[in-house]
Amino acid sequence: MPLEAGLLDILACPACHAPLREEEGPQTPELVCTGEGCGLAYPVRDDIPVLLVDEARRPA
Repeated sequence: MPLEAGLLDILACPACHAPLREEEGPQTPELVCTGEGCGLAYPVRDDIPVLLVDEARRPA
């Protein structure tokens, strides 16, 4: 899931505004929040990050 170069530099978690990191999720690639206490995982569908809090997976 290679995102466009520099995209992660400008994306942030919509809930807490912390930076995001790429990870391979249980079913699809995800962008995971690095903020303490947040940790929401946002899906990436068809190489497009879905940065909606309602679509995010809560940390386990």
